[in-house]
Amino acid sequence: MAKTTGEQNSVTPSATALAEAASAAAKGKGLPPVHLWDPPFCGDLDMRIARDGTWFYQGTPIGRPALVRLFSTILKREGDTYFLVTPVEKVGITVDDAPFVAVDFRAEGQGADQCLTFVTNVGDEATAGPEHPLRVIRDPESGEPAPYVHIRAGLEALIDRKSFYRLVDLGTHAPHEGADWFGLWSGGRFFPIIPAQDLPG
Repeated sequence: MAKTTGEQNSVTPSATALAEAASAAAKGKGLPPVHLWDPPFCGDLDMRIARDGTWFYQGTPIGRPALVRLFSTILKREGDTYFLVTPVEKVGITVDDAPFVAVDFRAEGQGADQCLTFVTNVGDEATAGPEHPLRVIRDPESGEPAPYVHIRAGLEALIDRKSFYRLVDLGTHAPHEGADWFGLWSGGRFFPIIPAQDLPG
């Protein structure tokens, strides 16, 4: 389901202007302090992040990875609505599912000491644990799992299919809410995926 700002409003800032403002606001190698910015809402921008992580501007894919990365650093979520923000303006964009896609991960340790560090399509890294929880939603009709990992400030990454298959190979059984579950350990926390009784075979 698309998450938008609601009614489309005309907006003054262009993607180019936003990129220039974001670049100017970024200092050092860290992420811009988006959480400190509370500029006025300027309307909705014709920008969309597809479920596969592709960014579109006015219906055309943004082909420059550096530009996509720049926009991703000024992304902010408020409820189910997503914005691009700079110190002076805030514009709404559409996100089809999650704003990021986890395209790979590395596993260190074993059992309850295991740590799973995910890498997103825009270069962010996050080690699953209490501050970066994993969750799996199942389609009520098909039963198809949709796994996510929290990256930062309410922004999640959809874990791609190949990575999820690798994760399943690392899964184990552990008690959760009084029942036996199949899931994953990372960062000292067990993340349930499916009740053991529902496992096929």
